[in-house]
Amino acid sequence: MLTTNCLGIFLDHASAHLIEFTTDPIKTTTIESAFTNVDKSDGMAKSEHTMHNTENHDQLAYNKKLSEVVRNYTDVLLFGPTDAKTELFNFLRADHRFDNIKIEVQSTDKLTENQQNAFVKHHFSNLN
Repeated sequence: MLTTNCLGIFLDHASAHLIEFTTDPIKTTTIESAFTNVDKSDGMAKSEHTMHNTENHDQLAYNKKLSEVVRNYTDVLLFGPTDAKTELFNFLRADHRFDNIKIEVQSTDKLTENQQNAFVKHHFSNLN
């Protein structure tokens, strides 16, 4: 029998909470984006063009970090309140290494850690 590795990612542009669907306890780790509001205010003081280049570079690095994690799973759920989940989905779909990984996207409100865990547990429990 093939075991599926399921991962839920609650993300916005600042951080991603990686929630691995396993038997209790659920494993959660966090990946932070390098681009912060401090960088944004510093960038605005220099030039808007430089700030956007820095933001795009940092966002690409953030998506690459997340993609390295996603490669190890067969089922992935991207969810959260911002467009970051859709941006990551499009980034992953552009790379053919992710063609065999089932990736779903769902919009949610801002959730607490317990709500995130319950959301992932409910989603992957209903797949079987």
